Amino acid sequence: MEPILETRALSHVYSVGTPFEHIALNQVDFRAYPGEILGIIGHTGSGKSTLIQHLNGLLRPTSGQVCFAGRDIWAEPKKIRDVRFQVGLVFQYPEYQLFEETVYKDIAFGPTNMKLSAREIDERVRASAALVGLGDEVLEQSPFELSGGQKRRVAIAGVVAMDPKVLILDEPTAGLDPRGRDAILEEISQINRQRGTTIILVSHSMDEIARVVDRLYVVNDGTLPFEGTPGEVFLHGEALSAMGLNIPQVTQVAQALNRLGVPVNPAVYTMEDAVRAILALRGKGGAASC
Repeated sequence: MEPILETRALSHVYSVGTPFEHIALNQVDFRAYPGEILGIIGHTGSGKSTLIQHLNGLLRPTSGQVCFAGRDIWAEPKKIRDVRFQVGLVFQYPEYQLFEETVYKDIAFGPTNMKLSAREIDERVRASAALVGLGDEVLEQSPFELSGGQKRRVAIAGVVAMDPKVLILDEPTAGLDPRGRDAILEEISQINRQRGTTIILVSHSMDEIARVVDRLYVVNDGTLPFEGTPGEVFLHGEALSAMGLNIPQVTQVAQALNRLGVPVNPAVYTMEDAVRAILALRGKGGAASC
């Protein structure tokens, strides 16, 4: 399968030629495939925010390429705005970017800039709102009267309404309580299931991101040292800890048991998987003793 979005030897240097010159990305090769949920994990300052701002053309590479559907997005700089309709980016704390007088108008802002008909704009606003759990009764309210979780849903719906092929969300659950986090993650998964949208989730939380992604990249010092399924990546527990990242607690327990000689799969990363692995061991033990 060909990637829908990729970078090829992407590098970005801030403040070139000054005493503050800093290499934020260094020869990065990154691929996102159609219909997957992809995670990007890294500590603050690792380069993950710089990476995602290249993916829809907010930043231009110092060297290398960013390609959408096999085409360099900077081949025709005047058309970079069209790329941003196809690769939507929701920043961290997007509720601070709401500005319209009603929820409806906020969600409609992107589709309106796409020069769609009034009927199509209306259809997109209502469908996107419903997809993130916002009913019609909310649409005429001021977004500033809503709860934090609802505001975030409005911001996400505003990008979803443009029907992007790729949706990038930077720390989408930051600052939410556990119930709010679970609800947002479920709604993001629903967008992926119902629309086939490629989702890219950026987070520093291993536990959170492992539950929903198919594959993930680790960003560290402007490079991508690890890539794979969550289980494959979490096998590098010591290296991840050295980067300031913690693997899920359940994985830590499984790996500790493994070191003690208990043959638990060291790549488990959800409580459900851990329970199944332990029950399987009990079953084997019972069979051996009969």
